[in-house]
Amino acid sequence: MMQPIPESRKISPFLVFFLIHAIQVGAGVLGFQRIIAKTAGYDGWISVILAGVTTHIIMLIMYLLLDKGGGDLVSAHAIVFGKWIGKAVDIFFVLYFTLLVITIIRTYIEVVQVWMYPRLSTFYFALAFMILAYYIVSGGVRNIAGVAFFGTVLPSYLLLTFAFTFPYSDFRNILPVFDHSLKDMIMATKNMSLTFLGYESILLLYPFIKNAKKSQKYAHWGLFTTTTVYVIIAVTSFAFFSEKQLAKTVWATLSMWKIVEMPFVERFEYIGIANWCLVILPNVCIALWCASRIMKRITPLNQRHSIWILSIIVIGTLTFITDRKQVNILNSLSGEIGFYLNYGYIPLLLIVVIIMKKVRKKA
Repeated sequence: MMQPIPESRKISPFLVFFLIHAIQVGAGVLGFQRIIAKTAGYDGWISVILAGVTTHIIMLIMYLLLDKGGGDLVSAHAIVFGKWIGKAVDIFFVLYFTLLVITIIRTYIEVVQVWMYPRLSTFYFALAFMILAYYIVSGGVRNIAGVAFFGTVLPSYLLLTFAFTFPYSDFRNILPVFDHSLKDMIMATKNMSLTFLGYESILLLYPFIKNAKKSQKYAHWGLFTTTTVYVIIAVTSFAFFSEKQLAKTVWATLSMWKIVEMPFVERFEYIGIANWCLVILPNVCIALWCASRIMKRITPLNQRHSIWILSIIVIGTLTFITDRKQVNILNSLSGEIGFYLNYGYIPLLLIVVIIMKKVRKKA
């Protein structure tokens, strides 16, 4: 049974907007354009919108599950599977959120190594980053919400820098619209939905929100803002690059920053990459908190000890991922698992919870 959360540890409903938006916007923003353009070409921006719409549907399902399933994911598993099998399923989610942390950090490290410091040590960067994440996460959800707020607001000026591409852009590139088959559009939508992952963290954050039911509209606003940001970046990229260029450009967003010219900075992409550390910090903190929260619920360990154990696992795993191919496999693995959990498992779990509650009522 979940212990009631003291009011002093809860956050205001509007902060859910920043938590949801912050965990969705990560290293994927720097290179998602090539992935969707592979299958849907310049119709990829439509796939971004379609993927965004599906996140709203899944968020509705998640709030229904929280309402009917005992208040969080661990309680829902206990209702459906019982105590021991439920804990086994919970362990899978601990591994999933830990995998997200590893994927986020390693992808960012790769960007830094490719664009700035080729000899940067993965181990030492991961160690420094995880010490900072431990400090934030051990402070609780209120700390994480604060980091999510600043991680959204402070780097938001970067959106304005895409205006530098307009003199070199041709927005007629995206015409004609609907130039690809439905199958291509669906595949691109799936690929894009992998980039949107992370909002399932609401399944564990929910008990820490004051008047939690009122937070749903802010969660949807967070999803809407994320979709809008991705659409703006996708359309800007398609107008700037030719299809052949985009097919060869791994980090399209960073490549666009290369043309930004200011009197006081020559290589703006360095500023962008450095600022992106602020963007991925809440990503890592929210995912790490979710994994440690589940561990606290299903083991005798307190949450701080859980964070230490998970941080050591993350750092240890990161040192074994050394090349581009392994990073690609890591991104594909976490994306596929997240996709089937959100779009398959969560709706199924809601259906089973509803059926079991009806059966118990009749009994």
